Amino acid sequence: MDGTALALVLTAALVHAVWNLAAKNVQGNGAEFVFLYVTVSSAACLPLAVGYVVIEGQRPQWVWLTAALVTAACHVLYGTALQHGYTVGDLTVVYPVARGSGPLITVLVAVVLLGERPGVLGLVGALLIVAGVFVVGTAGRGRAGRAARRRGVVWGLLTGCTIAAYTLWDNHSVNALAVPPLPYFAVAVVFQSAILAPYAVRRPTTAEIWRRHRREVLTVGILSPVAYLLVLYAMQRAPVSLVAPARELSIVFGGLGAWLLYHEPNPVRRLVGSLIVLAGIASIALS
Repeated sequence: MDGTALALVLTAALVHAVWNLAAKNVQGNGAEFVFLYVTVSSAACLPLAVGYVVIEGQRPQWVWLTAALVTAACHVLYGTALQHGYTVGDLTVVYPVARGSGPLITVLVAVVLLGERPGVLGLVGALLIVAGVFVVGTAGRGRAGRAARRRGVVWGLLTGCTIAAYTLWDNHSVNALAVPPLPYFAVAVVFQSAILAPYAVRRPTTAEIWRRHRREVLTVGILSPVAYLLVLYAMQRAPVSLVAPARELSIVFGGLGAWLLYHEPNPVRRLVGSLIVLAGIASIALS
């Protein structure tokens, strides 16, 4: 992986951790919250995408809509599963399990089905990242006890499956289908908002969430596209089997943030997990 791709992925990881820390503050009503922040993302990204198409002189293709619709469906499942996980479990369980299982599935599919060959160091780095993620993710049991931890693991794994699905599809879209990342994402968030609108606009809790959690809605609505677009551009420069695990450095940032903000326990174990992840990042950088 070249230096530019690695820089894009690491920046995306930090931004991703910040918006997930914000999302943790919103308990319950996951679909309504997802609707609000993807609508903010739509308002922010659509004008930029239109300007990009005009400036670049590109002609929109029907395949752009098809590709965006598929990733939108995957992201709706991802967003609602993640928010439900944050409601029933701790961030230090749900987030690492979700982000760790996602790249593990992605790498396996990329190697087995897509024929990617990231090299020995790349694969070692991927395994180290996944191992470090699970060390961090099993460090804290949280206030709700063992049952809540099990629920967090289950919803984290379900979220990880959606992460693998959209990661592989996104890689196919921006490379094989040659869909430009910015228009691709902008149309996708518009589709996400449209998919959720029939449910969310009828719910009185939607307006309540906007009143009580406007800061979180705006934070996620702005930072989520930034992190996502950085990863899409990185995928154009490096194999998905390397990009997907490297972005999971967000687990380190998220775990440390959860400890500092929510006072979750076992900081030493989180540090050990963080060092394992960093070793994996170094292996990927050298591959």
